[in-house]
Amino acid sequence: MRQHLHSVRDRILPLIDFFYPMFRRIMPLQTFRYAVSGAGNTFLGLLAYYITYKFILRGQDFHFGFYALKSHVAALAASFILSFLVGFFLMKYVVFDDSKIRGRVQLFRYLLVCVFNLTVNLVLLKFLVEACGIYPVFAQIGTTVVVVLLSYLAQRHFSFKRVPEPTYLEDEGPDLKSSSDGGGGE
Repeated sequence: MRQHLHSVRDRILPLIDFFYPMFRRIMPLQTFRYAVSGAGNTFLGLLAYYITYKFILRGQDFHFGFYALKSHVAALAASFILSFLVGFFLMKYVVFDDSKIRGRVQLFRYLLVCVFNLTVNLVLLKFLVEACGIYPVFAQIGTTVVVVLLSYLAQRHFSFKRVPEPTYLEDEGPDLKSSSDGGGGE
């Protein structure tokens, strides 16, 4: 499985990196990769939201068993699932591939950040749609701007942060030397 993931990564990176020279003076490569990957995943999420809301749900509430989700919330849930899966792949294998944190820890942290982002998105979306009367697709585009900024900061400094290389004392302190050279112990 990992070999397939790296194969996909090896196809995506040259495509993204091809355009980097135009942006080299503006931002580092990793930030550029994040911007392109994030923009692609955001577009995919918005497209999934639009298709789900407009064509699958047709603006009707989604009923399942004992509860019904409003159509804009159900579309958000569908969009979240797709964006979560694609986003984790892009962040782990394309953008923050220098992180030494174990994959399952990254996944858990990424999930935490995504759930936080989803909560922010849901609160803003409900406010804009239900309180302000903004068309759901436009409201979702607006909330995306806020969530993207929060997401970058959280992913860079939490989910995929670089673990610093351990630093060891080059020479032992005087207390350690005297106890390790065999002096004083009969």
